[in-house]
Amino acid sequence: MEFLIAFGTDDGENLTNGHAGDAKQLYLYKFSDNKEEFVEQRRNIELGGGQSLKPGSPEMAKARSAVFKNLDVLVGKKFGPGLPNLLKQFVCVIIRVDTISKAIEVIRNNLYRIKEEKDKREDRKQIVLEP
Repeated sequence: MEFLIAFGTDDGENLTNGHAGDAKQLYLYKFSDNKEEFVEQRRNIELGGGQSLKPGSPEMAKARSAVFKNLDVLVGKKFGPGLPNLLKQFVCVIIRVDTISKAIEVIRNNLYRIKEEKDKREDRKQIVLEP
C-alpha cells in the first residue's frame, strides 16, 4: 500500500488555518510500508489580482488541478465549498492537530481508514481524524 499524501501549509511546518486547498503550498509525502518520506513541495496557484474564480466552482478546481495532480490524499484542518469536487479526485482528511509532524503520526495510524475511503471512488466522504 502506497499513498501520495499532501499537507496544506503556509509556512512548511504548520497546517494552514484556512481551507486546505487554499494553502500557499502543499508538502507531499509518500507513505509506504510503515514509513513516510518527503517527496516535494508544490506552490499553490495564487488567486487574486482580478481573477474571478468562485470558490468551489468547477473552474476553480480546474485552475488548481496541476497542484493536486497525482495525489491520493489531501490533509488539512478544514475544507471549503470545493470539497465535493476534491472528493472526486482523492481522499480529503480533516485533522485536529496543528503541525505537519503531528499530522503525519495521525495519518500513519489511520492508513487503513484512508485506504477504505480511497477504494470507494465515487461515494467518498471526508475523514475526520483526531490524535
